[in-house]
Amino acid sequence: MDFEWVAVALGDVTWISLAFALGFVAKLIGLPPLIGFLAAGFTLNALGAASGTMLEKLADIGITLMLFTIGLKLHPMTLARPQVWAVTGLHTTITVVFFGAGIFGLSLAGVSLFAELELGSSLVIAFALSFSSTVFVVKVLEERGEMASLHGGIAIGILIMQDILAVVFLTASSGKLPSPWALLLVGLFFVRPLLLRLLTLTGHGELLILYGFILALGGAELFELVGMKADLGALVLGVVISQHPKTSEMAKAMLGFKDLFLVGFFLTIGLSGQPSWEGLLIAGFLTLFVLLKSMLFLWLLTWFRLRARTALLTTLNLSNYSEFGLIVMAIAVAQEWVSPDWLVVMAVAVSLSFILAAPVNARAHGIYAGYRDFWKRLQRQGRLPDDRLLGPGEAGVVVFGMGRVGTGAYDRIKAIDQGNVVGVDFDGELVGRHREAGRRVITGDPTDADFWDRVPMESGVELVMLAMPKVEANLQVIRHLKEQGFRGRIVATARYSDEIMRLRDVGADAVFNIYAEAGVGFADLALEHQGVLSTG
Repeated sequence: MDFEWVAVALGDVTWISLAFALGFVAKLIGLPPLIGFLAAGFTLNALGAASGTMLEKLADIGITLMLFTIGLKLHPMTLARPQVWAVTGLHTTITVVFFGAGIFGLSLAGVSLFAELELGSSLVIAFALSFSSTVFVVKVLEERGEMASLHGGIAIGILIMQDILAVVFLTASSGKLPSPWALLLVGLFFVRPLLLRLLTLTGHGELLILYGFILALGGAELFELVGMKADLGALVLGVVISQHPKTSEMAKAMLGFKDLFLVGFFLTIGLSGQPSWEGLLIAGFLTLFVLLKSMLFLWLLTWFRLRARTALLTTLNLSNYSEFGLIVMAIAVAQEWVSPDWLVVMAVAVSLSFILAAPVNARAHGIYAGYRDFWKRLQRQGRLPDDRLLGPGEAGVVVFGMGRVGTGAYDRIKAIDQGNVVGVDFDGELVGRHREAGRRVITGDPTDADFWDRVPMESGVELVMLAMPKVEANLQVIRHLKEQGFRGRIVATARYSDEIMRLRDVGADAVFNIYAEAGVGFADLALEHQGVLSTG
């Protein structure tokens, strides 16, 4: 079999090996693998390698697939929230004005690379620094299973609004307006029934994946043909078919492909240029701006009446620089507004922001829980309806995580003990569907330390069932329960054998291996049915 195409795609098979090795090392020390991929890119750059056309194409496909999957999960009303559009507009404006003024001040002072900058180019650099990374945030939220959470939804909404601002900038910088044919794109929503019908008929196998690729890449190509940003087309096509029962399945089916192609993206960042010592110092200085950017996000989000925890987690998600900042800087270089050195500086600053943000986001819940009193002082009076704390009330059994497994457990308990069970999930839309179906389910995040202030241990809860998809979330809930002196039984779900030991070690009384126990249940059903037939 000829593997020559792999060498063409990645320049050399050693690139893959190096990306894997450094990604694996990053995982071992508690960092996301993407930090290792960035390190691989910089290592290759130092060795004299250059980013090839095919690698850049792979990176482009990764970003296109990522935006498509975001669209699949996006509720259009999310963008209508003032916590999204107003916060984005204010944050971008304030960042551009104050960061731009600061950069121009350094220019007037004659500091290094800043000396050549005019006011307009200073504002462009500040605009590039205002973006947060969609790739990074989505990876963090997916790893923690928090894409459907309130803070995850607001963070994604802000990122999409930033992407729209980037599209406006790209159009303005090119001096070209979209083609008049772009008006016909509104017709995509009229063909939605046909697209959904095809989605229903694709089944659950490879056709579903291929259909996803057609929609993502086809949408990108369609928008590019009419002078719009290609990635925006992938996002829009995802939104067009969202809110369908099979979109979640499609997103999961395409997850591995998206992650694989995004490795190319992180490699291209590292391969974008060889920084000088001067450039490294400036990149490190710009990285400090992330703190100011974060403080501004936190202030604006609490000003718009988000709870301190929701605002803090959203802020930590957005505390980084963005791949779109690189795109803005590349345009500035092409237009000769700034020197090419600034593109390398921006690439290093983006990478450093990722390296700093990764461990902070990994400890985000602990950062809030450990300093709750301080963060709560930032809250304004009055909560948004979907950001209020609710306890389960009187219930003997509480099921955390109302996905398919949790719903099945809830229904079984309810059939045995009427009215004695309550479900908890942080996905407000999912909670609404459960309530419409007659289930007693509340919106809540059990990894939230504040949530447990509303769940007194004397409330009569005897059994807690943890059916959340991410083992880290289940582990955190068990720790909260133990800290509060919960004496009832705790039963958790797991997918892998190593997760079972971790859950037992922190205090789970029993652990249900979803995959293994499914086989046992299947066998029990077959034997039971065989017995019924034989007695008949």
